[in-house]
Amino acid sequence: MIVDTHAHLTFDGLRDDVAGVLGRARAAGVHGVITVGVDPADSRAAVALARRTPGVWATVGVHPHDVAGLTGTVLDGLADLARDDAVVAWGEIGLDFFRDRSPRDDQRRWFAEQLDRARGLDLPVVIHDRDAHAETLAVLDRAGPGVRGVFHCFSGDRAFAREVLGRGLYLSVPGTVTYPKNDELRRVVAEAPLDRLLVETDCPFLAPQPVRGKRNEPAHVVHVVAEIARVRGLEPEDVARITARSSRDLFGVGTADPAQVAYPIRRSLYLNLTDRCTNRCAFCAKNRSPVVKGHDLGLEREPTRDEVLAAVDARGGPGAWDEVVFCGFGEPLLRLDDVLALARELRRRGARRLRVNTDGLASLVHGRDVVAELAGTVDAVSVSLNAPDAATYDRLCRPGVDGAYDAVVAFLRAAAGRIPEVTATVVAVPGLDVDACRRLAESLGVGFRVRDYNEVG
Repeated sequence: MIVDTHAHLTFDGLRDDVAGVLGRARAAGVHGVITVGVDPADSRAAVALARRTPGVWATVGVHPHDVAGLTGTVLDGLADLARDDAVVAWGEIGLDFFRDRSPRDDQRRWFAEQLDRARGLDLPVVIHDRDAHAETLAVLDRAGPGVRGVFHCFSGDRAFAREVLGRGLYLSVPGTVTYPKNDELRRVVAEAPLDRLLVETDCPFLAPQPVRGKRNEPAHVVHVVAEIARVRGLEPEDVARITARSSRDLFGVGTADPAQVAYPIRRSLYLNLTDRCTNRCAFCAKNRSPVVKGHDLGLEREPTRDEVLAAVDARGGPGAWDEVVFCGFGEPLLRLDDVLALARELRRRGARRLRVNTDGLASLVHGRDVVAELAGTVDAVSVSLNAPDAATYDRLCRPGVDGAYDAVVAFLRAAAGRIPEVTATVVAVPGLDVDACRRLAESLGVGFRVRDYNEVG
Protein backbone atom coordinates (compact mmCIF):
# COMPACT_ATOMS: atom_id res chain seq x y z
CA MET A 1 0.00 0.00 0.00
CA ILE A 2 0.94 3.64 -0.26
CA VAL A 3 1.02 5.65 2.97
CA ASP A 4 0.47 9.40 2.92
CA THR A 5 2.58 10.24 5.96
CA HIS A 6 1.49 13.87 6.31
CA ALA A 7 -2.06 15.05 5.72
CA HIS A 8 -4.40 17.46 7.47
CA LEU A 9 -7.76 15.70 7.25
CA THR A 10 -9.13 17.98 9.96
CA PHE A 11 -8.60 21.16 7.90
CA ASP A 12 -11.24 23.07 5.96
CA GLY A 13 -12.09 21.44 2.66
CA LEU A 14 -11.25 17.93 3.89
CA ARG A 15 -12.90 17.38 7.26
CA ASP A 16 -16.44 17.65 5.83
CA ASP A 17 -15.66 15.06 3.13
CA VAL A 18 -13.46 12.55 4.95
CA ALA A 19 -15.39 9.53 3.64
CA GLY A 20 -15.09 10.75 0.06
CA VAL A 21 -11.45 11.73 0.49
CA LEU A 22 -10.52 8.33 1.89
CA GLY A 23 -12.61 6.50 -0.70
CA ARG A 24 -10.73 8.24 -3.50
CA ALA A 25 -7.45 7.50 -1.73
CA ARG A 26 -8.21 3.78 -1.52
CA ALA A 27 -9.25 3.72 -5.16
CA ALA A 28 -5.84 5.22 -6.03
CA GLY A 29 -3.97 2.65 -3.94
CA VAL A 30 -3.43 4.82 -0.85
CA HIS A 31 -4.51 2.72 2.11
CA GLY A 32 -2.84 4.57 4.97
CA VAL A 33 -2.96 8.23 6.02
CA ILE A 34 -1.35 10.01 8.97
CA THR A 35 -3.32 13.11 9.88
CA VAL A 36 -1.12 15.65 11.62
CA GLY A 37 -2.03 17.86 14.55
CA VAL A 38 -0.82 21.46 14.58
CA ASP A 39 -2.21 22.76 17.88
CA PRO A 40 -4.01 21.28 20.91
CA ALA A 41 -7.52 21.53 19.46
CA ASP A 42 -6.44 20.21 16.08
CA SER A 43 -4.50 17.39 17.75
CA ARG A 44 -7.62 16.32 19.65
CA ALA A 45 -9.60 16.38 16.42
CA ALA A 46 -6.93 14.34 14.63
CA VAL A 47 -6.91 11.69 17.35
CA ALA A 48 -10.70 11.50 17.41
CA LEU A 49 -10.75 11.00 13.63
CA ALA A 50 -8.06 8.32 13.77
CA ARG A 51 -9.84 6.44 16.56
CA ARG A 52 -12.95 5.97 14.45
CA THR A 53 -11.38 5.53 11.01
CA PRO A 54 -9.49 2.39 9.94
CA GLY A 55 -6.28 3.16 8.06
CA VAL A 56 -5.90 6.61 9.62
CA TRP A 57 -3.42 7.46 12.36
CA ALA A 58 -2.76 10.74 14.16
CA THR A 59 -0.01 12.93 15.55
CA VAL A 60 -0.15 15.56 18.28
CA GLY A 61 1.91 18.71 18.62
CA VAL A 62 2.11 22.47 18.32
CA HIS A 63 3.26 24.04 15.04
CA PRO A 64 5.87 26.81 15.26
CA HIS A 65 3.24 29.30 14.07
CA ASP A 66 1.27 28.65 17.27
CA VAL A 67 3.86 28.42 20.06
CA ALA A 68 3.55 32.01 21.32
CA GLY A 69 1.87 31.69 24.69
CA LEU A 70 2.37 27.92 24.88
CA THR A 71 2.76 26.52 28.40
CA GLY A 72 4.06 23.38 30.00
CA THR A 73 0.55 22.61 31.18
CA VAL A 74 -0.66 22.53 27.60
CA LEU A 75 2.14 20.12 26.71
CA ASP A 76 1.19 17.96 29.69
CA GLY A 77 -2.26 17.61 28.17
CA LEU A 78 -0.81 16.73 24.77
CA ALA A 79 1.44 14.15 26.39
CA ASP A 80 -1.62 12.48 27.92
CA LEU A 81 -3.32 12.53 24.52
CA ALA A 82 -0.19 11.13 22.87
CA ARG A 83 -0.53 7.91 24.87
CA ASP A 84 -3.58 7.00 22.79
CA ASP A 85 -3.06 3.97 20.54
CA ALA A 86 -4.10 6.07 17.53
CA VAL A 87 -1.10 8.40 17.98
CA VAL A 88 2.06 7.47 16.08
CA ALA A 89 4.21 10.62 16.38
CA TRP A 90 4.65 14.02 17.99
CA GLY A 91 4.40 16.89 15.56
CA GLU A 92 4.16 19.03 13.56
CA ILE A 93 6.87 20.89 15.45
CA GLY A 94 9.92 22.89 14.48
CA LEU A 95 10.95 26.31 13.22
CA ASP A 96 9.46 28.62 10.61
CA PHE A 97 11.61 31.69 9.96
CA PHE A 98 9.79 32.46 6.70
CA ARG A 99 6.50 33.69 8.15
CA ASP A 100 7.72 34.31 11.73
CA ARG A 101 4.24 34.10 13.18
CA SER A 102 5.76 33.35 16.60
CA PRO A 103 8.89 34.96 18.06
CA ARG A 104 11.98 33.01 17.09
CA ASP A 105 13.14 32.52 20.67
CA ASP A 106 9.73 31.03 21.48
CA GLN A 107 9.99 28.75 18.47
CA ARG A 108 13.40 27.45 19.56
CA ARG A 109 12.34 26.96 23.16
CA TRP A 110 9.14 25.08 22.44
CA PHE A 111 10.67 23.03 19.65
CA ALA A 112 13.24 21.79 22.17
CA GLU A 113 10.57 21.18 24.81
CA GLN A 114 8.45 19.16 22.40
CA LEU A 115 11.46 17.12 21.27
CA ASP A 116 11.98 16.21 24.91
CA ARG A 117 8.33 15.23 25.36
CA ALA A 118 8.45 13.01 22.28
CA ARG A 119 11.63 11.30 23.43
CA GLY A 120 10.09 10.67 26.84
CA LEU A 121 7.14 8.95 25.16
CA ASP A 122 9.37 7.10 22.67
CA LEU A 123 7.55 8.74 19.78
CA PRO A 124 9.11 9.90 16.50
CA VAL A 125 8.82 13.57 15.65
CA VAL A 126 7.43 15.30 12.56
CA ILE A 127 9.64 18.32 11.94
CA HIS A 128 8.61 21.53 10.20
CA ASP A 129 11.62 23.47 8.88
CA ARG A 130 11.17 26.51 6.71
CA ASP A 131 14.05 28.90 6.08
CA ALA A 132 15.65 27.63 9.29
CA HIS A 133 17.88 24.74 8.25
CA ALA A 134 20.93 25.47 10.40
CA GLU A 135 18.86 26.52 13.41
CA THR A 136 16.71 23.39 13.20
CA LEU A 137 19.79 21.17 13.22
CA ALA A 138 21.23 23.16 16.11
CA VAL A 139 18.15 22.56 18.25
CA LEU A 140 18.19 18.87 17.34
CA ASP A 141 21.86 18.58 18.24
CA ARG A 142 21.33 20.26 21.60
CA ALA A 143 18.47 17.85 22.29
CA GLY A 144 20.98 15.01 22.34
CA PRO A 145 20.52 11.32 21.45
CA GLY A 146 17.24 9.47 21.21
CA VAL A 147 15.40 11.79 18.82
CA ARG A 148 14.06 10.01 15.74
CA GLY A 149 11.71 11.31 13.11
CA VAL A 150 11.26 12.97 9.74
CA PHE A 151 11.80 16.34 8.09
CA HIS A 152 8.36 16.79 6.61
CA CYS A 153 7.98 18.50 3.24
CA PHE A 154 11.75 18.49 2.79
CA SER A 155 12.94 21.75 1.21
CA GLY A 156 16.71 21.65 1.54
CA ASP A 157 19.48 20.87 -0.93
CA ARG A 158 21.64 17.76 -1.18
CA ALA A 159 24.18 18.98 1.35
CA PHE A 160 21.45 19.64 3.91
CA ALA A 161 19.85 16.27 3.12
CA ARG A 162 23.15 14.58 3.96
CA GLU A 163 23.19 16.43 7.30
CA VAL A 164 19.66 15.27 8.10
CA LEU A 165 20.29 11.69 7.02
CA GLY A 166 23.54 11.62 8.96
CA ARG A 167 21.51 12.24 12.12
CA GLY A 168 19.41 9.16 11.44
CA LEU A 169 16.32 11.07 10.34
CA TYR A 170 14.06 10.54 7.33
CA LEU A 171 13.17 12.90 4.48
CA SER A 172 9.54 13.25 3.42
CA VAL A 173 8.89 14.13 -0.22
CA PRO A 174 5.80 16.22 -1.08
CA GLY A 175 4.12 17.11 -4.34
CA THR A 176 6.66 19.86 -4.97
CA VAL A 177 8.99 17.17 -6.36
CA THR A 178 6.78 17.21 -9.47
CA TYR A 179 7.12 20.95 -10.08
CA PRO A 180 9.10 21.70 -13.26
CA LYS A 181 11.55 24.07 -11.58
CA ASN A 182 12.26 21.94 -8.51
CA ASP A 183 15.36 20.22 -9.87
CA GLU A 184 17.14 20.35 -6.52
CA LEU A 185 14.55 18.21 -4.74
CA ARG A 186 14.77 15.70 -7.58
CA ARG A 187 18.55 15.67 -7.07
CA VAL A 188 17.97 14.95 -3.38
CA VAL A 189 15.64 12.10 -4.29
CA ALA A 190 18.20 10.72 -6.75
CA GLU A 191 20.97 10.70 -4.14
CA ALA A 192 19.26 9.77 -0.87
CA PRO A 193 18.89 6.15 0.25
CA LEU A 194 15.44 5.06 -0.88
CA ASP A 195 14.66 3.43 2.44
CA ARG A 196 15.04 6.81 4.15
CA LEU A 197 12.39 8.53 2.04
CA LEU A 198 8.72 8.91 2.90
CA VAL A 199 5.94 10.36 0.75
CA GLU A 200 3.30 12.90 1.70
CA THR A 201 0.74 15.34 0.38
CA ASP A 202 0.64 17.97 3.16
CA CYS A 203 -2.94 18.26 1.94
CA PRO A 204 -4.93 20.37 1.42
CA PHE A 205 -1.76 22.24 0.35
CA LEU A 206 0.93 21.65 -2.30
CA ALA A 207 -1.01 19.74 -4.95
CA PRO A 208 1.33 17.91 -7.38
CA GLN A 209 1.84 19.27 -10.88
CA PRO A 210 -0.80 17.11 -12.62
CA VAL A 211 -3.47 18.55 -10.30
CA ARG A 212 -1.81 21.84 -9.41
CA GLY A 213 -4.25 24.56 -8.57
CA LYS A 214 -6.75 22.10 -7.13
CA ARG A 215 -7.30 21.11 -3.53
CA ASN A 216 -4.77 18.49 -2.58
CA GLU A 217 -5.82 15.21 -0.94
CA PRO A 218 -4.22 11.82 -0.14
CA ALA A 219 -5.14 10.24 -3.48
CA HIS A 220 -2.75 12.65 -5.16
CA VAL A 221 0.31 11.22 -3.39
CA VAL A 222 0.46 8.71 -6.25
CA HIS A 223 1.98 11.50 -8.35
CA VAL A 224 4.80 11.84 -5.82
CA VAL A 225 5.37 8.09 -5.93
CA ALA A 226 5.43 8.12 -9.72
CA GLU A 227 7.97 10.96 -9.86
CA ILE A 228 10.31 9.29 -7.38
CA ALA A 229 10.05 6.10 -9.45
CA ARG A 230 10.92 8.03 -12.61
CA VAL A 231 13.92 9.69 -10.98
CA ARG A 232 15.23 6.42 -9.53
CA GLY A 233 14.52 4.18 -12.52
CA LEU A 234 12.00 2.05 -10.66
CA GLU A 235 8.36 1.08 -10.98
CA PRO A 236 5.81 3.03 -8.90
CA GLU A 237 5.00 -0.25 -7.15
CA ASP A 238 8.60 -0.42 -5.96
CA VAL A 239 8.49 3.07 -4.48
CA ALA A 240 5.10 2.43 -2.89
CA ARG A 241 6.39 -0.74 -1.24
CA ILE A 242 9.68 0.78 -0.06
CA THR A 243 8.12 3.92 1.40
CA ALA A 244 5.32 1.94 3.05
CA ARG A 245 7.96 -0.21 4.71
CA SER A 246 9.79 2.91 5.91
CA SER A 247 6.51 4.32 7.24
CA ARG A 248 6.09 1.13 9.22
CA ASP A 249 9.67 1.27 10.49
CA LEU A 250 9.34 4.86 11.69
CA PHE A 251 5.70 5.18 12.71
CA GLY A 252 4.62 1.57 13.27
CA VAL A 253 1.70 1.90 10.84
CA GLY A 254 0.40 -0.92 8.67
CA THR A 255 1.27 -4.60 8.83
CA ALA A 256 4.49 -6.43 8.01
CA ASP A 257 4.64 -8.74 5.00
CA PRO A 258 6.04 -12.26 5.43
CA ALA A 259 9.46 -13.16 4.05
CA GLN A 260 9.37 -13.32 0.27
CA VAL A 261 10.38 -16.25 -1.94
CA ALA A 262 9.50 -14.50 -5.22
CA TYR A 263 9.89 -10.74 -5.10
CA PRO A 264 9.55 -8.12 -7.87
CA ILE A 265 11.85 -5.18 -8.48
CA ARG A 266 11.21 -3.11 -11.61
CA ARG A 267 10.18 -5.60 -14.31
CA SER A 268 12.21 -8.50 -12.91
CA LEU A 269 11.07 -11.28 -10.59
CA TYR A 270 13.73 -12.47 -8.15
CA LEU A 271 13.81 -15.89 -6.50
CA ASN A 272 15.08 -16.12 -2.93
CA LEU A 273 16.25 -19.74 -2.54
CA THR A 274 18.62 -19.58 0.41
CA ASP A 275 20.36 -17.31 2.88
CA ARG A 276 23.46 -19.54 2.92
CA CYS A 277 26.52 -18.05 1.27
CA THR A 278 30.11 -19.02 0.52
CA ASN A 279 31.32 -15.53 1.39
CA ARG A 280 30.80 -13.19 4.34
CA CYS A 281 31.20 -9.91 2.47
CA ALA A 282 31.98 -6.93 4.66
CA PHE A 283 29.64 -4.75 2.57
CA CYS A 284 26.72 -7.20 2.39
CA ALA A 285 23.35 -5.58 3.07
CA LYS A 286 22.18 -8.51 5.16
CA ASN A 287 24.71 -7.45 7.80
CA ARG A 288 22.38 -4.51 8.43
CA SER A 289 18.88 -5.69 7.58
CA PRO A 290 17.07 -8.53 5.80
CA VAL A 291 15.14 -5.98 3.70
CA VAL A 292 15.83 -5.24 0.02
CA LYS A 293 13.74 -2.61 -1.81
CA GLY A 294 10.97 -3.07 0.75
CA HIS A 295 10.99 -6.89 0.60
CA ASP A 296 11.78 -8.98 3.68
CA LEU A 297 14.15 -11.74 2.53
CA GLY A 298 14.81 -13.31 5.93
CA LEU A 299 13.89 -16.95 5.26
CA GLU A 300 13.03 -19.19 8.19
CA ARG A 301 13.80 -22.18 5.96
CA GLU A 302 14.68 -22.81 2.34
CA PRO A 303 11.65 -23.17 0.06
CA THR A 304 11.06 -26.37 -1.87
CA ARG A 305 10.93 -26.36 -5.65
CA ASP A 306 7.13 -26.58 -5.55
CA GLU A 307 6.98 -23.65 -3.13
CA VAL A 308 9.18 -21.59 -5.44
CA LEU A 309 6.95 -22.35 -8.43
CA ALA A 310 3.84 -21.53 -6.40
CA ALA A 311 5.39 -18.20 -5.38
CA VAL A 312 6.12 -17.40 -9.03
CA ASP A 313 2.54 -18.27 -10.00
CA ALA A 314 1.29 -15.97 -7.23
CA ARG A 315 3.19 -13.14 -8.95
CA GLY A 316 1.47 -13.78 -12.27
CA GLY A 317 3.67 -16.57 -13.59
CA PRO A 318 7.13 -16.42 -15.18
CA GLY A 319 5.87 -15.01 -18.47
CA ALA A 320 4.55 -11.89 -16.76
CA TRP A 321 8.09 -10.60 -16.20
CA ASP A 322 10.89 -9.38 -18.42
CA GLU A 323 13.19 -11.80 -16.63
CA VAL A 324 13.32 -14.22 -13.71
CA VAL A 325 16.46 -13.95 -11.59
CA PHE A 326 17.90 -16.45 -9.13
CA CYS A 327 19.08 -14.05 -6.45
CA GLY A 328 18.31 -13.71 -2.76
CA PHE A 329 20.34 -13.00 0.34
CA GLY A 330 22.39 -16.16 -0.17
CA GLU A 331 24.28 -17.82 -3.00
CA PRO A 332 21.68 -19.54 -5.24
CA LEU A 333 24.16 -21.97 -6.82
CA LEU A 334 24.66 -23.64 -3.46
CA ARG A 335 21.33 -25.19 -4.52
CA LEU A 336 22.65 -25.91 -8.01
CA ASP A 337 20.42 -28.89 -8.80
CA ASP A 338 17.33 -26.93 -7.74
CA VAL A 339 18.36 -23.91 -9.83
CA LEU A 340 18.82 -26.08 -12.92
CA ALA A 341 15.52 -27.93 -12.43
CA LEU A 342 13.60 -24.73 -11.70
CA ALA A 343 15.15 -22.95 -14.67
CA ARG A 344 14.03 -25.68 -17.04
CA GLU A 345 10.51 -25.69 -15.60
CA LEU A 346 10.22 -21.90 -15.65
CA ARG A 347 11.32 -21.89 -19.27
CA ARG A 348 8.67 -24.50 -20.06
CA ARG A 349 6.09 -22.27 -18.36
CA GLY A 350 6.96 -19.24 -20.46
CA ALA A 351 9.91 -17.46 -18.83
CA ARG A 352 11.34 -15.02 -21.37
CA ARG A 353 14.77 -14.63 -19.81
CA LEU A 354 16.55 -16.41 -16.97
CA ARG A 355 19.47 -14.92 -15.04
CA VAL A 356 21.60 -16.12 -12.14
CA ASN A 357 23.30 -13.68 -9.78
CA THR A 358 26.23 -15.56 -8.27
CA ASP A 359 29.50 -15.18 -6.39
CA GLY A 360 31.18 -17.30 -9.08
CA LEU A 361 32.42 -19.97 -6.68
CA ALA A 362 30.05 -22.79 -7.67
CA SER A 363 32.58 -24.78 -9.70
CA LEU A 364 35.05 -24.67 -6.80
CA VAL A 365 32.42 -25.58 -4.22
CA HIS A 366 30.83 -28.42 -6.22
CA GLY A 367 34.06 -29.69 -7.70
CA ARG A 368 32.83 -29.72 -11.30
CA ASP A 369 32.32 -27.43 -14.30
CA VAL A 370 29.11 -25.66 -13.30
CA VAL A 371 29.32 -23.29 -16.28
CA ALA A 372 28.79 -26.24 -18.61
CA GLU A 373 25.55 -27.07 -16.78
CA LEU A 374 24.29 -23.49 -16.83
CA ALA A 375 25.08 -23.06 -20.54
CA GLY A 376 21.94 -23.66 -22.57
CA THR A 377 19.80 -23.37 -19.45
CA VAL A 378 20.11 -19.71 -18.44
CA ASP A 379 20.46 -16.60 -20.57
CA ALA A 380 22.68 -14.54 -18.30
CA VAL A 381 24.92 -14.63 -15.25
CA SER A 382 26.00 -11.70 -13.11
CA VAL A 383 29.13 -12.59 -11.18
CA SER A 384 30.30 -10.68 -8.10
CA LEU A 385 33.92 -9.92 -8.87
CA ASN A 386 34.27 -7.13 -6.30
CA ALA A 387 38.09 -6.83 -6.43
CA PRO A 388 41.01 -6.52 -8.86
CA ASP A 389 43.24 -8.94 -6.94
CA ALA A 390 43.13 -11.79 -4.44
CA ALA A 391 44.27 -9.79 -1.43
CA THR A 392 41.54 -7.19 -1.87
CA TYR A 393 38.97 -9.91 -2.52
CA ASP A 394 39.90 -11.77 0.66
CA ARG A 395 39.67 -8.56 2.68
CA LEU A 396 36.29 -7.45 1.29
CA CYS A 397 34.52 -10.74 0.57
CA ARG A 398 35.97 -12.94 3.33
CA PRO A 399 35.47 -16.24 1.50
CA GLY A 400 34.93 -19.51 3.31
CA VAL A 401 36.95 -21.55 0.78
CA ASP A 402 40.60 -21.40 -0.30
CA GLY A 403 41.51 -20.14 -3.75
CA ALA A 404 38.26 -18.18 -4.06
CA TYR A 405 39.47 -15.23 -6.13
CA ASP A 406 41.16 -17.39 -8.76
CA ALA A 407 37.97 -19.48 -8.92
CA VAL A 408 35.83 -16.39 -9.58
CA VAL A 409 38.11 -15.27 -12.40
CA ALA A 410 38.11 -18.79 -13.85
CA PHE A 411 34.29 -18.89 -13.68
CA LEU A 412 34.05 -15.63 -15.61
CA ARG A 413 36.55 -16.82 -18.19
CA ALA A 414 34.68 -20.11 -18.65
CA ALA A 415 31.29 -18.39 -18.93
CA ALA A 416 32.41 -15.94 -21.62
CA GLY A 417 31.16 -17.22 -24.96
CA ARG A 418 29.24 -20.13 -23.42
CA ILE A 419 26.47 -18.16 -21.74
CA PRO A 420 24.88 -15.42 -23.88
CA GLU A 421 25.34 -12.58 -21.39
CA VAL A 422 28.05 -12.53 -18.73
CA THR A 423 28.60 -9.52 -16.45
CA ALA A 424 31.22 -8.98 -13.77
CA THR A 425 29.91 -6.71 -11.04
CA VAL A 426 31.60 -4.76 -8.27
CA VAL A 427 30.20 -2.90 -5.30
CA ALA A 428 31.69 0.60 -5.21
CA VAL A 429 33.18 0.24 -1.75
CA PRO A 430 35.07 3.43 -0.81
CA GLY A 431 38.70 3.07 -1.83
CA LEU A 432 38.15 0.23 -4.30
CA ASP A 433 40.08 0.54 -7.58
CA VAL A 434 37.03 0.26 -9.83
CA ASP A 435 39.03 1.00 -12.99
CA ALA A 436 41.32 -1.95 -12.31
CA CYS A 437 38.25 -4.18 -11.91
CA ARG A 438 36.89 -2.86 -15.21
CA ARG A 439 40.14 -3.59 -17.02
CA LEU A 440 40.13 -7.14 -15.67
CA ALA A 441 36.54 -7.71 -16.84
CA GLU A 442 37.41 -6.39 -20.29
CA SER A 443 40.42 -8.72 -20.49
CA LEU A 444 38.12 -11.65 -19.73
CA GLY A 445 35.71 -10.64 -22.50
CA VAL A 446 32.73 -10.03 -20.20
CA GLY A 447 30.51 -7.08 -19.41
CA PHE A 448 31.03 -4.86 -16.39
CA ARG A 449 28.69 -3.10 -13.99
CA VAL A 450 29.31 -1.01 -10.90
CA ARG A 451 26.77 -1.39 -8.11
CA ASP A 452 26.17 1.47 -5.70
CA TYR A 453 27.60 1.06 -2.22
CA ASN A 454 24.84 0.56 0.37
CA GLU A 455 22.21 0.22 -2.37
CA VAL A 456 20.84 -3.23 -3.16
CA GLY A 457 18.49 -4.07 -6.01
